[in-house]
Amino acid sequence: MTHRKLLKTAGIVAAFTAILAAGMMNSSRRVRAHDDEGDDDREEARIHRGLAIAPVPLHFDEEDKNLVGLGSYFVNAVVDCNGCHSAGPPTYYIPSGNPYFLSPPFTGKIKINPATYLAGGRDFGPVGSVPHLYSRNLTPDKSGLPEGGHTFKEFLQIMRQGTDFDQVHPNCTSPGTPANCFEPPFNGAVLQVMPWPILQNMSDHDLKAIYEYLKALQCNPGPVIEGAPYLQNTCS
Repeated sequence: MTHRKLLKTAGIVAAFTAILAAGMMNSSRRVRAHDDEGDDDREEARIHRGLAIAPVPLHFDEEDKNLVGLGSYFVNAVVDCNGCHSAGPPTYYIPSGNPYFLSPPFTGKIKINPATYLAGGRDFGPVGSVPHLYSRNLTPDKSGLPEGGHTFKEFLQIMRQGTDFDQVHPNCTSPGTPANCFEPPFNGAVLQVMPWPILQNMSDHDLKAIYEYLKALQCNPGPVIEGAPYLQNTCS
């Protein structure tokens, strides 16, 4: 009798264990499926949000829409590229759309100034031996490629290594020579001020999205600043 009871009890325990294990496996599958779905949902939400908040008209093929929208989300809601790559705080917003102003002139609706949007020209100088260090124009040139005609391969080098393809501020060969050169310990081969040491941690997918968004912008000729012709874009 006792032996039968033990066998029966062991059978019940084994069955319960099997049911519990099956339930845990199913639950794990549901959790993984939900997490995967959540990742997709989050990116889709970012894409829609990015397209909605773009402060200027965009042009892109339907097949690039998702990347453009995601890129806009990063540029306009996360990183604030325009905060550096515009002419600076005085012209960042149009007066009626400046949330830092009293009302009036502020109308209650924030409006970024499209005339200076991502066209560069903000002066971060002096930096080391360089008196004026201007942020670059990120809009496409007549080639249709952003940042004055850079390919995606070059864009990755800029974002991951800080490569300054324009060599605007090279290393000095002697004090003050050539003009606007960086003296040690600054490295003129890499972009100064730009936070590429942080941005380099973004995935290829996310950097591609930013690139496609910049490519979807209209060409902006950029500001005319004496001694900084590299800010100018050739739009046609």
